[in-house]
Amino acid sequence: MKAAPFEYHAPSGLAEAAGLLAQLENAKVVAGGQSLVAMMNFRYVIVDHLVDLNNVAGLSGIELAGDRLRIGAMTRQRDLEDSSLVGRHCPLLHEALRYVGHRQTRNRGTIGGSLAHADPSAEQPAVCATYDADVQLVSVRGTRTVPFAQFGVDFMATAIEPDEILAAIEFPLWSPKHGFGFREFARRHGDFAVVACAALLEMNPDRSIARAAITLAGVGVKPVRVTAAEQALLNRPLDEASLKMAASIAGDIQPISDIHAGPDYRRHLARVLTRQAIMDAASRAS
Repeated sequence: MKAAPFEYHAPSGLAEAAGLLAQLENAKVVAGGQSLVAMMNFRYVIVDHLVDLNNVAGLSGIELAGDRLRIGAMTRQRDLEDSSLVGRHCPLLHEALRYVGHRQTRNRGTIGGSLAHADPSAEQPAVCATYDADVQLVSVRGTRTVPFAQFGVDFMATAIEPDEILAAIEFPLWSPKHGFGFREFARRHGDFAVVACAALLEMNPDRSIARAAITLAGVGVKPVRVTAAEQALLNRPLDEASLKMAASIAGDIQPISDIHAGPDYRRHLARVLTRQAIMDAASRAS
């Protein structure tokens, strides 16, 4: 199929793009187009106006700003893979990008596009949830910042208002000695996850757990932080009992069911992948 007829707009500045969204009815922005264009071709999404952000200056780039890593929404996933700043300060994102599509799609796909698309099985939203990232939204009304815990509101639905543009994501930095792990099960390499788990750990000098963050993707309408497991791990040594406890808590979720997997299989994957991700994070924590 082909997309329904629409009017194409190519603004050169953020103010111009925001102005178009404020004026136009039934408009959407396109970033890399890896998801939206396919959905338009299947007429799952029908728009009257398409606002292309690719010529808008200032929406891409990676910079360290104090104790936060700021990534422009139009930054290509391939550029994130190649970034030494991301590798040093947000290594979980580096790890998760290995599972995102294929090199050709990562050459075009953007981090902001993935977050705005909000597929519950996608890797980048799970990473943002694990780091407690903040999302910056811009419109003619001004700029507002949304904590990622409040960003997803339902299945493939976010807090972005119709006249807003996702401009940047900010990641609070963890200790340079933190460990990270990302594990995923998908039918084929490059597919969205059936279930994925992201984990961050900081260790005390005695190798007990000082801080933990664990997120599951593919089990709900948005990424699910397993806060009960995080709290249960605090100040415990990472031994077999701790791993078994955390995996059991992760398996207590009430997951979605679809053509790819039922709830029992997703609970099993949540237990297995949580254990593996935590072990990876612990082995990298120093």
